[in-house]
Amino acid sequence: MESVLDLYADEAYISVMPVKTLEQKAERFVARVTRADKRLFAQAASLEGRSMATFVIAHARQAAEQTIARRKVIHLGPEDSRRFVEALLARPRPPTARMKRAIKSHRQSVRSDI
Repeated sequence: MESVLDLYADEAYISVMPVKTLEQKAERFVARVTRADKRLFAQAASLEGRSMATFVIAHARQAAEQTIARRKVIHLGPEDSRRFVEALLARPRPPTARMKRAIKSHRQSVRSDI
């Protein structure tokens, strides 16, 4: 027998969100999961009206984009922001002996077309 919660979620609030892509799918991604994870993904995909593969790909893409966005942006408070701008505007310090040796070593070991 279905519970009221099952009926509520299964019938009243399913909204199908088709995902269309213009890019041809040519790559394959395989992952082993536990039986419990697979059941969880299948249930969630069903609630969204998607195939399990489409569900997993859409949510993995969203998580990946959020992770990348969090790593690309640096949040500074007022004091750190002030110190950063001051460092950018300050006159450059002359290179130390250690820095001069590093530059010389780099020039000897790296070949460039530039």
